[in-house]
Amino acid sequence: MTPAAAFVAPVIEWAYLVPVLVVLGAGVVGVLVEAFVPDRARRVVQVVLALAALAGALTSIVLLWPDVLAQNGVRVLGGALVVDPFGLAVQGIVVVLALLATLVIADRTSTKQDAFAPTAAAVPGSAYEDLARRRGLEQTEVFPLVLFAVGGMMIFPATGDLLTMFVALEVLSLPLYVLTALARRRRLLSQEASFKYFLLGAFASAIFIFGVALVYGFAGSVRLADVRGALLEGGGLDGMTGLVLLGLVMVLTGLLFKVGAAPFHSWTPDVYQGAPTPVTGFMAACTKAAAFGALLRVLYVVGQALPADLQEKLVIALWVVAILTMIVGTVIGVIQTDMKRLLAYSSIAHAGFLVVALVGFGELSGFGVRALLFYLLAYGLATVGAFAVVTLVRERAPQPVVVPAEAELATVGAVPGAGTGGTAGPSSTSPDGGVVLGEATHLTEWAGLGKRSPWLAGAFALFLLSMAGIPLTAGFIAKFTAFQSAVAVGAWPLALIGVLASAVAVFFYVRVIVLMFFTPSPRAAAEGASEASSDAAEAAGPDLGTTGGTAGPGSAVAALASRVTVVRSEGFTTIAITICVIGVILLGVLPSSVLDLAFEAAKFRP
Repeated sequence: MTPAAAFVAPVIEWAYLVPVLVVLGAGVVGVLVEAFVPDRARRVVQVVLALAALAGALTSIVLLWPDVLAQNGVRVLGGALVVDPFGLAVQGIVVVLALLATLVIADRTSTKQDAFAPTAAAVPGSAYEDLARRRGLEQTEVFPLVLFAVGGMMIFPATGDLLTMFVALEVLSLPLYVLTALARRRRLLSQEASFKYFLLGAFASAIFIFGVALVYGFAGSVRLADVRGALLEGGGLDGMTGLVLLGLVMVLTGLLFKVGAAPFHSWTPDVYQGAPTPVTGFMAACTKAAAFGALLRVLYVVGQALPADLQEKLVIALWVVAILTMIVGTVIGVIQTDMKRLLAYSSIAHAGFLVVALVGFGELSGFGVRALLFYLLAYGLATVGAFAVVTLVRERAPQPVVVPAEAELATVGAVPGAGTGGTAGPSSTSPDGGVVLGEATHLTEWAGLGKRSPWLAGAFALFLLSMAGIPLTAGFIAKFTAFQSAVAVGAWPLALIGVLASAVAVFFYVRVIVLMFFTPSPRAAAEGASEASSDAAEAAGPDLGTTGGTAGPGSAVAALASRVTVVRSEGFTTIAITICVIGVILLGVLPSSVLDLAFEAAKFRP
């Protein structure tokens, strides 16, 4: 019999691939849109295509859920993909968060400016870049890149073998490397962040694939079910079970890099700070969900099959990673003064809390899986919403007040009887004047935001409170279930450390809330100082009182201090923030239905 005659074509269950095919197919169509659709209509087509694809993928996941739950999973493409309740649940979380993040990515200010460079190929600060900006060019390739990344994220937690997992890892990572370098402002910082992300990501991928090679050397297969069978039935190399442990640790190292767990976290603050803020929210929420899904699948399918002594060593390693990650995220987060870096270290701390839920992977109760799924959804909603708020709070270039020398001298009484000079010239600016720049990320710039934009500040405060784990928010239920799952398997010291780390983290969340609502803005403080100076000048005498004006030092400080504004946008970001607020509140007040769904999803098909 010839090899051709012996080949049996696999039967592909196309229906179970619909969510992934819709997203990746839309990405391919988006590339064709870039080539054939005219410039004036390209952005609208790309936005509609991306949102429709994600909505279609979410609909197909909902329709597939009853059938997948009844069959407890289906192997597709010869076992390369496993569509089981857990994988489908993670895909649903990724798509929901990606849909919200895409709304933020698609938004533009009232001046039709988005968060991305007009042309990525231009040298920062060059004449070509300036010309592209003046002509209003837009980098609409962002949307196909997002769809390709989402497609990789959907495959990642549903893989049935390590080689497919590696391919999914690269499919989701490569678009993120490019998206990180596309910031409209601070382009050098953005490109530096992209280079760091790419370089460290390449090392992590190399470690991952080296671990795959070691696992294959032991079991003779990269399929997770076969590796599990080799461990349980003794089908691997005799006396070489340590080989699979080393390979498994290297695979987990590559996955822990993607979730930003210590000591593999060093890329996180720089990348989060340098990337365009909508992309940062997308990465922080969706990548973490996909990577933790893949991490949990490897642990539950292969880790559970390890001999007891090796499984104990793996649990100890997870303890070390969880404790180190929680400490690094909370302690270093306390001293941050940049909003995006603060949220980055918050993300690191949350990665530690999520690892706490994984230490019981050897148990079959499913409480750890339930806790992780709920936590990923709660954290993702708060994170996308928080970064969406950051995109709207912008710096404004101050227009310096031009004060004639005679007026300045008259203000301090150096020229007696100098008349009535002293008002600012034509260069003075109103509170709404000035050129809008990038996001206001320094913490001091958020002072007084609660008075200028109370609804936006209130939404941001809610997201921060949820991250802190305050009751009646989604974050409280998420942390409670994570720590509860650790206590259930006897890891109560780890849960105690998590509670203490959460208490420390409350400080830098509350600090931002105090700045927004209980600290006067620099402009208000400067205006108060100006009024006090005027009152003192009037009390000093009529000569001094009439020679002063509004152009004294206090008014100059006020003009320079008025550097922060909340920009108006096309409304997509507002929609995303509203949905995130509703989700955070509902998951905190009425979590039972989602927890029940998460418990049903705690089923794996090896």
